[in-house]
Amino acid sequence: MKLLPASGHKRMPWKNGGGETIEIAVFPEGASLSEFDWRVSMATVASDGPFSAFPGIDRTLSILEGNGMTLLIEGREPAPLTQAAAPLAFPADVATSANLIDGTIVDLNVMTRRGRLTHHVRRLDVQGENSVESEAATILVFCHRGTVELESDGQTRALSAGDAVIVSGPLAARSKAPARCELFLIEIDTVKQL
Repeated sequence: MKLLPASGHKRMPWKNGGGETIEIAVFPEGASLSEFDWRVSMATVASDGPFSAFPGIDRTLSILEGNGMTLLIEGREPAPLTQAAAPLAFPADVATSANLIDGTIVDLNVMTRRGRLTHHVRRLDVQGENSVESEAATILVFCHRGTVELESDGQTRALSAGDAVIVSGPLAARSKAPARCELFLIEIDTVKQL
């Protein structure tokens, strides 16, 4: 389990220049916004407006802070996205814009290159001792709120808000959280070629 501390995340401008993103992890390491196979990041959205387009990319958004936003995705009904809502998956190359519901938000953004990779994002509320398991090829556990210890294969990693760990799967970990802790389990798999 490789620890990705919050202090090491990379700040950079949005692709369309309309804001700032904090890159938690990208593969290949150091890949640019046009070359990555997968990317996990956070962004602060302070005003209504269009999303950056990423050709050939699928993305999933989750709300971390704030009252949320309504996503206007071409060809779909308007989709309200709040902290209580399930992560929302959609193509990153379809015209999309956001209307903030009430003030600035922070979102978690997971992107994978279509045809090569797929991903799935789950929000986990943990307290006390639990198990965190996945059969995915690459697993990233992001700690959003609280603190948690993850133990797997004799390794223990302590995560505070903003920290993450990355693992080559499968993963069978025990989590210990002294109080309620919110985690995001991000699973990335290779597309099986027929």
